[in-house]
Amino acid sequence: MGRLPPADHAFAGPLPPDAGLPESWHLGLQQVAQAVDEDVVGALQRTADPVLAECVAEATLHDSEFADEVAHRVADFTLRGGKRMRPRLLWWAMRACGGAEVEAALRLGVALELIQTCALIQDDVMDRSHTRRGRPAVHIALAEQRGLAADSGAGAAFGASAAVLAGDLALVWADDTVQETFLPLARRRKVRALWRAMRGEMIAGQYLDLRGQIGGGASAARALRTAYLKSALYSVERPVALGAALAGADESTTDALRSASRYAGMAFQLRDDLLGVFGDPAVTGKPSGDDIREGKPTYLLAVARTCADAADDHRALAVLDRAVGNPDLDEDGLEEVRALLESTGARALVEEKAERLGKRAAHGLAQADIDAHGGDQLLGLLNAVAGTRAVALAVNQEGRTQ
Repeated sequence: MGRLPPADHAFAGPLPPDAGLPESWHLGLQQVAQAVDEDVVGALQRTADPVLAECVAEATLHDSEFADEVAHRVADFTLRGGKRMRPRLLWWAMRACGGAEVEAALRLGVALELIQTCALIQDDVMDRSHTRRGRPAVHIALAEQRGLAADSGAGAAFGASAAVLAGDLALVWADDTVQETFLPLARRRKVRALWRAMRGEMIAGQYLDLRGQIGGGASAARALRTAYLKSALYSVERPVALGAALAGADESTTDALRSASRYAGMAFQLRDDLLGVFGDPAVTGKPSGDDIREGKPTYLLAVARTCADAADDHRALAVLDRAVGNPDLDEDGLEEVRALLESTGARALVEEKAERLGKRAAHGLAQADIDAHGGDQLLGLLNAVAGTRAVALAVNQEGRTQ
């Protein structure tokens, strides 16, 4: 993974502006960062290719079959899919705070993609999903490459077990990438503290999601807590906080960015819940209705139950009891649930809440004293994450938001 100097070296990586380096050094860093600004995803890919190639090469030293069947698949999954939302949030948060830690930001972006690989692989195992990003889910592909039918007893057991190991491997690679990234001492401590928190939050959120599937209908508050841990923090707030930490942002700026991204992250999960029921599989890459069949304790379903209870709508409650968590629910049954979510007003209420959260995200970002260009790019991402209409940031004459 690129044998770097010892991780506790006090001068690992680019030094902060006050470290006595000539001004030309810092201007050079800014120029490199501006070049990356033009194509963050491309720069991330160019960073990821050698990082993952070395990961696979190291796996080959352990065992060639393991590398061919598991390590290559993990690397391919990471390199070939996704919107790179988390690395872009990290990058533009750093740039909005005036940072130019180019190599560190791109390597942390690769680490975020790897931990996302871990989450998606294991999420598909837990949800028994057959597709991801328009292709067979990893546990399905692992079974089939060994000549096993994925829906057979032996195939399902092998695929699930192998996929858990593949997810573990992605997490190990992510941690190694963070560990071997050059950072000034103070910033390294902040980054690693955020990274540790994010890993734990992601797993806790996933567990609450899994637990909710056997515990019956969760309350709206519990559903929001799960969404906060599983998506708002891990998908949006923590990547933004990592970017701010890389830039050495002050506490006030960091708090404003984290607050804005938290609202956007909650809106993101609410939109995702809606897509899980009403989305087009050609766009989402996953079958529509799986959340219903799996009995996921979403805020959307919690609101539907609350609305049905308030209206004393026993038929609606009976439909939910019968359909939610039924793996054999057919398309007609799914359509009945969709109609119920419309008729109870649950869909409209969740859409309205997501829109309000998105607007609060934009308002919160406007309170931060950040660079206008970087802030505008970050706002665009938060708008996209939250699914809200574009809102412009007001800036002062110095090019800072106001």
